[in-house]
Amino acid sequence: MTPGEQLAAFLRHVAQTSDSPLALVVERAEGSTLHVAGGRQYLDLLAGIGVAALGHGNQRVLDAIAAQAARHLHVMVYGELVQETQVALAARLASLLPAGLGCVYFTNSGTEAVEGALKLARKATGRSWLMSFHGGFHGDTLGSVSVGGNPLYKTPFEPLLPNVTQIAFNDLSALQHIDERYAGVIVEPVQAEAGVVLPAPGYLAALRKRCTEVGALLIFDEVITGLGRTGTLFAFEQHEAVPDVLVLAKALGGGLPLGAFVASRKLLSCLAHDPALAHVTTFGGHPLSCAAGLAALEVILEEKLPGRAARVGNWLVDKLRRRLPPPAVVGIRHAGLLIGIEMQSPALASAFTAACRSEGLLLGWTLHDDKVVRLAPPLVISEAELDEASLRMERALARVLAPTKTARS
Repeated sequence: MTPGEQLAAFLRHVAQTSDSPLALVVERAEGSTLHVAGGRQYLDLLAGIGVAALGHGNQRVLDAIAAQAARHLHVMVYGELVQETQVALAARLASLLPAGLGCVYFTNSGTEAVEGALKLARKATGRSWLMSFHGGFHGDTLGSVSVGGNPLYKTPFEPLLPNVTQIAFNDLSALQHIDERYAGVIVEPVQAEAGVVLPAPGYLAALRKRCTEVGALLIFDEVITGLGRTGTLFAFEQHEAVPDVLVLAKALGGGLPLGAFVASRKLLSCLAHDPALAHVTTFGGHPLSCAAGLAALEVILEEKLPGRAARVGNWLVDKLRRRLPPPAVVGIRHAGLLIGIEMQSPALASAFTAACRSEGLLLGWTLHDDKVVRLAPPLVISEAELDEASLRMERALARVLAPTKTARS
């Protein structure tokens, strides 16, 4: 198909998630660059919302995919046959996590992993109540929406799961609402869709303490923060708080669909009896995805990309604060290479992202705060590319503000 035919078929036959998709016709992607129809190039500052941690087309990941594809693809429903890449990735993850997080249940995506974690909390504790946080985002399946923190995305699908309550993030006094009714509490160590909201010092440790006191399982949703994005391999490593259940996805699959929820073997064993097959998936932990994920994880570790994310994130934010000044930009928050640029208004954020696209930058605003523009570039993006990106953003903002300046003069 020609690019025009692809676009027409996309709009006609592929279900749309908004009335105004970006609709770029992608021809290929390499490193931190997307090549689209017409010869245009875009510097990718979103990495597929954190998926392409190694950029596009990492050779070691491609080689691992090719090697596994030559052996076998799907052979049996999850958990019945021993598949080398699945076992190897689970064992490698366990080796990098505290002892209480030594058993992995693979899924196809982050929202599926959240669903599994919520079921695990209820079955393991025998309790029915779940708690989450205002501003949180955990996916788009029914259970994940139920514990999501924005009514805009919940109201159209009500009634949702019963026995779900929410409290304010970073409010220590609100933690007293967690009591013996609760099976689990799910939280993002950094609230990404809320606008890259970081936990206050000591907050996650206090949450951990409260969950322990009442016997509720603490679930950390590290779908976006996991595997180096925030400056450590897992975001919880920056806090005195180890979860009972860890949820991973996005970067986990090295560019292929893969999610996981990780807990102790004792906890996860409750899904194997009373009844047997209490939680199953056909394609979870697909051998191709696990091969890609294992290769990507080893590259992340060997190239020390978490530490680089911390260092380069600080360097980039310093440049952005100089080049995107107030009052148009209210503030910039970040954890490693997860960056939120808060604009004066949603209209300004929308105009700015559009102007950035015209400058050949791919970025976007967050779901739960449309004043905040998010950056989540590949962890391997060069400093030269980021410097160029910041210059383009500076030009884009100046162009957006130019009519205002003219009108005032």
